[in-house]
Amino acid sequence: MSLLQIHQADNVAVDTDTGHKKAICDIPAGSDVIKYGFPIGYATADIAAGEHVHTHNMATKLKDKLEYKYTPIEKAGEMKPENEYVRSIMAYVRKNGEIGVRNDIWIINTVGCVNKLAEKLAGITGALAFPHPYGCSQLGGDHATTQKILKGLVKHPNAGGVLVLGLGCENNNIEEFKKVLGPVDEERVRFLNAQSCEDEIKEGVSLIRELQEIAAGDQRVPVPVSKLKVGLKCGGSDGFSGITANPLIGQFSDWLCANGGSTVLTEVPEMFGAEHLLMNRCADREVFDKTVALINDFKDYFTRHDQVIYENPSPGNKEGGITTLEEKSLGCTQKGGTSEVTDVLDYGDIVVKSGLNLLNGPGNDMVAVTNLTAAGCHMILFSTGRGTPLGAPVPTIKVGTNCGISYRKKNWIDFDAGPMIDGIVLKENFIDYCIQVAEGTLTKNEENGYREIAIFKDGVTL
Repeated sequence: MSLLQIHQADNVAVDTDTGHKKAICDIPAGSDVIKYGFPIGYATADIAAGEHVHTHNMATKLKDKLEYKYTPIEKAGEMKPENEYVRSIMAYVRKNGEIGVRNDIWIINTVGCVNKLAEKLAGITGALAFPHPYGCSQLGGDHATTQKILKGLVKHPNAGGVLVLGLGCENNNIEEFKKVLGPVDEERVRFLNAQSCEDEIKEGVSLIRELQEIAAGDQRVPVPVSKLKVGLKCGGSDGFSGITANPLIGQFSDWLCANGGSTVLTEVPEMFGAEHLLMNRCADREVFDKTVALINDFKDYFTRHDQVIYENPSPGNKEGGITTLEEKSLGCTQKGGTSEVTDVLDYGDIVVKSGLNLLNGPGNDMVAVTNLTAAGCHMILFSTGRGTPLGAPVPTIKVGTNCGISYRKKNWIDFDAGPMIDGIVLKENFIDYCIQVAEGTLTKNEENGYREIAIFKDGVTL
């Protein structure tokens, strides 16, 4: 066993065998437990040097809504690209100027009633279907939320063509959905109302074959890396997440932002306890105010449902060595690197600004990867210390936080960040791998056919 002290101010270090914390000095009851240079909770009992520090002897210090002050970090001049060796990538250019890093045909349902029909069409043609249970019997904001997410999927540039598949009697019927969808590339987007045709299988296959024939003529061409939009996500965190995979993803985020690209950080509840670090990096007062609203509105969501705001981490997180939400958040937010926060997006919004964007939404893995996809992310960097087979509709790069999980679940994990525990630098290797994925290398979720969506729900279903 060896211990890794992350910051010189810390009074705990990480056991490199287990990911759990050990006190490196005596910590009296009531005193702060410090990791990453910040308090992650307080000691609920006297803790002796060398003692295991976890849920049995420490607890969160976080409270509900807070007052925040805008104290921006002084900028050290314009951020310059850190690596000049990648200035372009090979991608598909769409009619509206957006790029795609994949060229598949997607089937997007207006309603869950046609899920099995979509899956059957996908099985016959090789198109990709994304079942969901919504599109009808929803009231208020939930109906609009479903439409926003489906709109983001229909217009996603990774799709070489899209079949919008409806039933006919649903609230979100095709004619109503078109009002939300707005203009589309009519050559690449087709519509099929299942109740309005005699043989929906035959008609659906015919439309998909037409789209496949069009997409078959597409070619990758060089485009600036600044066109790339990448989502940042973690799931099943452990005690190594904030030491290896999340900082590595943060290094990629900084590199892409320096080259004019966009990255998107979501999972708002997993910003609680580290939100001040993001707020101090906001580009201006307007972005700061939007970030404060992002945090406080999500806290209101918890209290509106009579839930404890800080009922987190999950059982898997705790087993992996994470004790409090502060600890989890300080590790999670490292995925956003050190770049300036340039914009704050609501759930279902689409990325329009380069730099680091914050996206409203929960931490639930399936909801979050869907949210990032609908926001226009071409691929997602997903750190995990526990392992998960989950994949988004876009390439989902699983970054293992430790060598053990990366080896045991090599059918799930794409990149092993574990060597960083021993001080090995992986930044350029990781950037190279991400560019390879953008240019067509399949991720494990793609090889396995694991692509799923889930839509956030907060209201009444009829």
